[in-house]
Amino acid sequence: MSGVGQTRFVSQVALSPDGKRIAWTESGQIFVSPVDTRGDLKKSQRITAAASPDKKCGDGDPIWSPDSASIAFLSDCVGTDGQDDLYFSHLDSRPASAISTLHGYVHEPAFSPDGSKIAFLYVEGATRQAGALAAMKLPSGVIGEDGIEIERVAMVAVGSTDPAKPSFVTPADLHAYEFDWSPDSTSLTYVAGVPPGENNWWTAKLYTQKISGDAPKTILDPVTVSGPLHGFQIAVPRWSPDGKSIAFIGGLMSDQGSTGGDVYVVPARDGKEPINLTAGRHETAAWIQWGPQGEIGYSALAGGVSQFRTLVFDSPSSLKVRKNVIDFQFPAGIGDGRLEGSLSSTRGGLAFIKSSFSEAPEIWYARDVAAECSAPAENPNACYEFHELSHFNDNAKPFWGKTDSIEWSNDGFNIQGWLMLPANYDPGKKYPMIVEVHGGPAAAETSSWAGRGLASSFSALGYFVLMPNPRGSYGQGEAFTQANRKDFGYGDLRDILAGVDTVLKKYPVDSNRVGLTGWSYGGFMSMFAVTQTHRFRAAVAGAGISDWLSYYGENSIDEWMIPYFGASVYDDPAVYAKMSAINYIKNVTTPTLAVVGDRDGECPAPQSFEFWHALRDQHVPTELVVYPNEGHGLVNPEHRRDVLDRAVNWFGKYMPAN
Repeated sequence: MSGVGQTRFVSQVALSPDGKRIAWTESGQIFVSPVDTRGDLKKSQRITAAASPDKKCGDGDPIWSPDSASIAFLSDCVGTDGQDDLYFSHLDSRPASAISTLHGYVHEPAFSPDGSKIAFLYVEGATRQAGALAAMKLPSGVIGEDGIEIERVAMVAVGSTDPAKPSFVTPADLHAYEFDWSPDSTSLTYVAGVPPGENNWWTAKLYTQKISGDAPKTILDPVTVSGPLHGFQIAVPRWSPDGKSIAFIGGLMSDQGSTGGDVYVVPARDGKEPINLTAGRHETAAWIQWGPQGEIGYSALAGGVSQFRTLVFDSPSSLKVRKNVIDFQFPAGIGDGRLEGSLSSTRGGLAFIKSSFSEAPEIWYARDVAAECSAPAENPNACYEFHELSHFNDNAKPFWGKTDSIEWSNDGFNIQGWLMLPANYDPGKKYPMIVEVHGGPAAAETSSWAGRGLASSFSALGYFVLMPNPRGSYGQGEAFTQANRKDFGYGDLRDILAGVDTVLKKYPVDSNRVGLTGWSYGGFMSMFAVTQTHRFRAAVAGAGISDWLSYYGENSIDEWMIPYFGASVYDDPAVYAKMSAINYIKNVTTPTLAVVGDRDGECPAPQSFEFWHALRDQHVPTELVVYPNEGHGLVNPEHRRDVLDRAVNWFGKYMPAN
């Protein structure tokens, strides 16, 4: 498996506003280099807060000053408590200097447009990272009242000779998730909900607020607004260059940070009814930015393709879309490491990390070659020049097999997925196959370097791996994403089984050796599917959900369920019961392994315990493994390896490769 060991993973890239230099983060170190379109970043300079370059510590989140002369970044390289602080570097021989004194969790720093301040998301006195993915604190005290940690927007001034304590902008009774500066640097727009923050993102509102201390002004409340956005989620607020409008992504999103939907815009002054600028399109927008002429650029997923598109309006003062054009697209994953699908952009160019199942990650630069270009349909990338700036991984080769994008139809839907072939594939042989269902459900499997996933390991061991994007996924438009509401495990399972049938017709897969696995929503699907069909020979359910009725009262994020189930479990228990695997447990004959973290707030461990207990009572082969001090996403490398080892052994026992 040399492909993983040889890979250098870049986690963040940031292009300077003048487009002349690029910064990137790799293994907790920040580097800066001139943008060299010949693909040579060897003339790089390390930027660090560490007194010694040999110290093991972490620098990250580099952001450029608006004049491109300096960089600010977060670092825990000073002190011994692992606390991040903001540092400022003039990119000269002088060492980076601290500009903040923080005590808590900090992330997402952003310069004000005038360069005088840096705002960031901050949980003062934090005991854990914000959000539902991190391990939850053990329950004690007055539940729901004691120990609640609130994320606020705070800021520090740039240019002070001494580190300063931050001043808070947003109030203590709102948990902020994302924010953006106004173009005149006097205000913020942000998405926030009432505490606790991990639960109330699904009912969060859009606000504006003067940084001088004025009270926040509600611009949009999705809970009360009429139209297609009613009851759904908002993310990535972005203020227009003229200060008159705020654009954002709106839609049905099952997880904060996994953003997808349509592009909306509202007036910044009075927040009238939002305008959907991409209604009915068969794509999912993930990230947006305003261009210098008042246009909106956005990244989107369309099937298995990552796109960057531009909305061009009739005039700078109009929000009537004249055309929606593809600037460029790749059958690969692209992003700069900040938000889902975000790109580092400046006038005339964009920088991003690009990788696919066959291409190891590298830093790329896209240069705009025309002011307003109409690319021909046969070459949608004609309006940009593309330069691979880094060659860190020229020698990295995948240890897994070739991956095909496959499409099929079911129940009137067009569905896309990925099929990873066994390594050393021989079309004359029969192979087993594992179906890996993604989490979410509002998410999607995309093409990216697979060195850290289950799929690549199973491919190396001689399995086909099908990674479907059934209804409920991103990539086919908002109607497709919403198509599994009140229908978990039924229509989406039919889509998956139709995908299995498509593969069986085209590839040498042994229909008697097909397994199923997934994490989170994929864990639920693994539990539910084996109650509905006997087509799967074995299953591994990671952080699954077996009983939606009890789950409603156990998890720390119950607000996400209302948009999907239509009502609380107390108002409509029947819809929850219909989709609960535990109610069909006597149908199960499939050997099933369950794994989960003991402090998982999204999919609590009792759900896996209940499923395992029921299978054991039914004398179905089963095993449950609970990992200590872990949340929804396992962070301990030993635990992650143990999950992989156990899954390999489980499938190897019940449906071995040849």
